[in-house]
Amino acid sequence: MSTEPVGIDTPHGPARVTLHRATGRARALFLLGHGAGGGVGAPDLVVATRTATARGVHVGLVEQPYRVAGRRAPAPAKQLDAAWLAVVAAARAGELGVDRRGRLPLLAGGRSSGARVACRTAGGAGASGVLCLAFPVHPPGKPDKDRMPELDGVEVPVLVVQGRRDPFGCPEPAASRDVVVLDGDHSLKADPDGVRDAIDTWLTHLLP
Repeated sequence: MSTEPVGIDTPHGPARVTLHRATGRARALFLLGHGAGGGVGAPDLVVATRTATARGVHVGLVEQPYRVAGRRAPAPAKQLDAAWLAVVAAARAGELGVDRRGRLPLLAGGRSSGARVACRTAGGAGASGVLCLAFPVHPPGKPDKDRMPELDGVEVPVLVVQGRRDPFGCPEPAASRDVVVLDGDHSLKADPDGVRDAIDTWLTHLLP
């Protein structure tokens, strides 16, 4: 069940969060962000939301201030991160109407640019796990512009779900990082069942 979007004040204008409540007893709160040019209705975010709520996880779909303001071009990384952390603080303070005492484990994630934000802020947000849908390792055709340090810097369990033909590259698995490669491209539209199964398995192992 989703609620009306909640406006959250951030240093760079209002963000917006649409909460989808967990089925049954809540086990965690999951904040998910959109890609640079897309919204929270992206197919993989929809699948992630349905999968997580069925596993007893509240999901907040976060729209960055630039999207709320109607701008297509993304804000600079520092602004995205600051806005994201403001949303995290508001969520932990109960402003989404759930977890009013901030006791549930916090999971963070997103697709593409949203995954980068979740990685960069994982420590500051106190995230217990990070989901990266279509993490953009590098811009298409520019492997020298490597973004792996953002992913490598995450110190909690990470799940990366990547398309086999993603022009943004594909990361390698690591000690605390699972990488599931599915048929398809950066959109992850080709295999929604694969996206669902990967997230479901990860949540099963991550949450007590």
